[in-house]
Amino acid sequence: MKVITTRDWDAGAGKERRHEGVQFSALDLCETDVEGVEFSGCVFRDARFNCSQHTDVAFLNCRFVNCNFFDATFTNCKAVGSSFEGCSFDLTTVDGGDWSFVTLPRADLGSATFTGVRMREADLTGVRCRNGTMRGLDLSAATLSGGDFTGCDLRGTDLHAFDPRSLELRDAVITVDQAVVIAMSLGLQIRD
Repeated sequence: MKVITTRDWDAGAGKERRHEGVQFSALDLCETDVEGVEFSGCVFRDARFNCSQHTDVAFLNCRFVNCNFFDATFTNCKAVGSSFEGCSFDLTTVDGGDWSFVTLPRADLGSATFTGVRMREADLTGVRCRNGTMRGLDLSAATLSGGDFTGCDLRGTDLHAFDPRSLELRDAVITVDQAVVIAMSLGLQIRD
């Protein structure tokens, strides 16, 4: 497997439009703009994406290990089939795009903002998104249990995938319709 470091990235690898089966080791993309690049089957280990901008970037079946995305922005990006192990997303903004089949078990999303993102069949077991935003998400067949969404804005997100008995939803911002879905999943009767 080809290994790329920050020095290799700066020396020209960053201009390549497609990377397949590459291992990125301790890559530092802080304050970098990445646009229209595809990463397929790549491994990012101990990479830093702080304050970086990603537009129309695809991370297909990639693996991220101990990476930091603090204050990064992803606009209309794909992360289909990728796994994020031990990654931190505090203040990250994900606007649109497809993050289906991703695994984010026990991920710390901090106060990240995910808006209008497809997360079909994503594994969000044990995710923490305290005081963050997860609005308008497509969570069809997603796995959501044991997570902490305290103070999180969940408006417009389909909560059918949530198991409210195993989640912390204190002070979460939801609509009346979402409250009905939660009540029904708890077996409560709704009467007017």
